[in-house]
Amino acid sequence: MRAFHIFCSAPFFAKNKGRELTIDETEIYCTVLSALNWREKNGSIIMITDKKGEELFRKIGITDIWDDIDSSLEVDGDEIDPIMFWAGGKLVALQKFTAPCVMIDTDFIVWDRLDFGDELIAAHEEYLNPSIYPDIDSFDMEDYTFPDGLDYTVNALNTAFLYMPDEDFKQYYTSQAITFMKRAKKGGDYLTYMVFAEQRLLPMLAKKCGIEYKTLLDKDELFMPQNSYTHLWGAKQAMRDDKTEKERFITSCKERIIKSFPGYSYIISRIEDYYSKKSD
Repeated sequence: MRAFHIFCSAPFFAKNKGRELTIDETEIYCTVLSALNWREKNGSIIMITDKKGEELFRKIGITDIWDDIDSSLEVDGDEIDPIMFWAGGKLVALQKFTAPCVMIDTDFIVWDRLDFGDELIAAHEEYLNPSIYPDIDSFDMEDYTFPDGLDYTVNALNTAFLYMPDEDFKQYYTSQAITFMKRAKKGGDYLTYMVFAEQRLLPMLAKKCGIEYKTLLDKDELFMPQNSYTHLWGAKQAMRDDKTEKERFITSCKERIIKSFPGYSYIISRIEDYYSKKSD
């Protein structure tokens, strides 16, 4: 199955004006394992990014992990607030990538072979915690009307992994989500607006259209040990706060690359060289 990773540099530069683009080392190692495991078990995978993103990946020296790099991603900051909609690049990329396809976050690893059919597949459901998924009346919008016929009681769908089997529905979902992002007044909450566009609209629109969907993970077992999938999720912040935990994770990733993908072990020294220079 054709898949893609996404990296959009716009949120970084919006929050770090004048700074050089960078990505945490833990995320790079997870990205490497995510791409290599997908190619081994499930098919091709490319990186969809922008010019700055491609430049960074070439500097780090990991471009070989993907089948190709598409650096044509453009997110207009005048239309979509890159801080509010820090994952907006995912939706823009998904709109352009022809279904059937899989969109995978770079911090999500699929360890096993998957079967694909006519059902949409997401990572997992999420309960409608009101602090994350508030009532739609809380959104400050300009010239925007929410789609008719939505069931606002449906649990959200986490799209760290998303299989889209149908092009028509994919276009409907992404166009609705992108319109929402464009019509939101700038400066709003960076979490609730983004997850509404990305993760709450999806299942509501699917139900409205009669689109069946399932998930890879049980929402009630997300923090249980998993053998088939790894999602860094909140662990990324924990590793940023705990140097020992970060080093343990990186060591584990290196060992897995050497064991499972010895032909790509040279990438480890490239990553080490890049980050050692950054720390000098």
